[in-house]
Amino acid sequence: MDIPVAWSVVLIVTAAWNLLIWPRFWQRIVADPRSRDADGRATKFLTVHSVLIAVSLALALAVGTLGTLTLL
Repeated sequence: MDIPVAWSVVLIVTAAWNLLIWPRFWQRIVADPRSRDADGRATKFLTVHSVLIAVSLALALAVGTLGTLTLL
């Protein structure tokens, strides 16, 4: 695949940003009292955010891989 170097860098920076931000967000979500009910079970708040974070991290890895491969 052949794309301009600037776009490859944008993809890599985007991936790095997501890989930096989402784990920190996860720490705040897990510590949030809305994440668990009175019995200690995960709430929909935690489940929805877990899926959101997992998808975002998977996309970050894909975008970062694409950006790296296009630099080669």
